[in-house]
Amino acid sequence: MSGQSFNLPQPAELLQTLIRFDTTNPPGNEAECVIYLNELLQAAGIETTIRARDPRRLNLIARLPGQGNVPPLMMYGHVDVVTTLDQSWLYPPFSGEIAEGYIWGRGALDMKSGIAMMVSAMLRAKVEEVSLPGDVILAVLSDEEVDGEYGAGYLADQHAELFKGIRYAIGEGGGFSVYLAGHKLYPIMVCEKQVCSVQAIVRGPGGHGSVPLRNGAMSKLARLIQKLERYHLPVHITPVARQMIETMAQALPFPARQGLRLLLNPALTDMILDSMGEQGRLLNPALHNTVSATIVRGGHKINVIPSEISLELDGRLLPGFKPDDMLRELRQLLGDDVELEVTRYDPGPGEPDMGLYDRLADTLRECDPAAIPMPYLLSGVTDGRYFAKLGIQTYGFLPVSLPAGVDLLSTIHSANERIPVGGVEFGTDVLYKVLQRFGT
Repeated sequence: MSGQSFNLPQPAELLQTLIRFDTTNPPGNEAECVIYLNELLQAAGIETTIRARDPRRLNLIARLPGQGNVPPLMMYGHVDVVTTLDQSWLYPPFSGEIAEGYIWGRGALDMKSGIAMMVSAMLRAKVEEVSLPGDVILAVLSDEEVDGEYGAGYLADQHAELFKGIRYAIGEGGGFSVYLAGHKLYPIMVCEKQVCSVQAIVRGPGGHGSVPLRNGAMSKLARLIQKLERYHLPVHITPVARQMIETMAQALPFPARQGLRLLLNPALTDMILDSMGEQGRLLNPALHNTVSATIVRGGHKINVIPSEISLELDGRLLPGFKPDDMLRELRQLLGDDVELEVTRYDPGPGEPDMGLYDRLADTLRECDPAAIPMPYLLSGVTDGRYFAKLGIQTYGFLPVSLPAGVDLLSTIHSANERIPVGGVEFGTDVLYKVLQRFGT
């Protein structure tokens, strides 16, 4: 079927359809959703390829040929979502219902809206026969919400040839508007942190629960958690963090501008962060290696004082740092009475290639004159870490104009996840313009 005779779905309608596929991971079961998208793209005359480690966990790669004047541009994202278990929703999480001006459902923000935007932009380019500067490649992935073993990790390891020649990619991790002192900022993720999980073990004398002990393993655990609660790990001002904070500061009037810039003085950083409340908590990960205590294991019987307790720490390293840096900083804070071991290290991208950044920022300003784009260091990780191994720079760039005063980002992975209906249309328009000019 030719692109001209294809019935182009509206981005909001496409998102509703995607939400209605229950792709909760685990187990994922993304196949039905991916097959739907595959048939949609093929109906428009777009070439597609399916690759999978497991027939229930499909990955789709679509290619729209361009003039070949510049390297291909990739857009990619995942269709798996996290659980809705034990969450209370106003509207059923897999209904894709439109109510109160929003599309509701699991994945509305993370990240079936992004997939809807990317697919819609690609379909529009095909139907309107846009002369693209280079090939456009779309990758629809499984398994991002666990570890990418069936998705990006598998493709990067086993099918790297599908991504040959790609230098830049657009993915998740940025683009949603945020407001600072009345100004509208759009973070564009250019770099992400690295997973560095750590196990901390404390030991002490055991005994009968009827005879209390002092300075046992439980007491040591309490002191350990108190230190993590009260103190930061050392400050590090990476180039991306400096650019991010400088851009934010330029958007603010004096004296708020000067206060933000003081964050770049390591001697004052922690004091300023503590004084900023919630905003400081959100900026903290960009300026430190971090750990969060998440899982405790210890004790087997109510009347037995445990002699060993382990604490799992979700550690995140800044770009350019290694596991030894994390262990050294933790030992300086926690002392020698705690045994530390790195249980997982997932290297992330290094310093970013900013070659496409200005084009993305200019397109945002064109589509939203109030936009203040800013480079962004993501505190989490994305599938970008896998594609970085192939030399591909990912930009987290799924532009959505969110309303001021409504905290929608807190609904990601939580109840009542939703996105403004017009937000999906806006994001599609921005991506469509990027496809037309990414090589200029």
